[in-house]
Amino acid sequence: QVQLVESGGGLVQPGGSLRLSCAASGFTFSSYAMRWYRQAPGKERELVAHITSDGGTNYADSVKGRFTVSRDNAKKTVYLQMNSLKPEDTAVYYCKPSYGSVTFGNWGQGTQVTVSS
Repeated sequence: QVQLVESGGGLVQPGGSLRLSCAASGFTFSSYAMRWYRQAPGKERELVAHITSDGGTNYADSVKGRFTVSRDNAKKTVYLQMNSLKPEDTAVYYCKPSYGSVTFGNWGQGTQVTVSS
């Protein structure tokens, strides 16, 4: 059974940084792409970043140049380094494995990121 545990969120001032982690289990982590999503209050969940099984990355335009996704296959963990944070980055952040355009597994509990002065 796929299990995803996100952590690392918190309250940070605008311009600050956070590093999110997502520990995965229940599937062959190294074989699948991983995605980071976020959901802000009253908004739909949106795709933020994507990393392929061999380390290729893609980002939403809103975070390009500020966020960096990486993975450690030995630790079965995917990371999201978030720099130059803005209030509009405030959301609950989730990770999900994917195969092609399809994600699988249940959503984890997510980790809350709040950017505020």
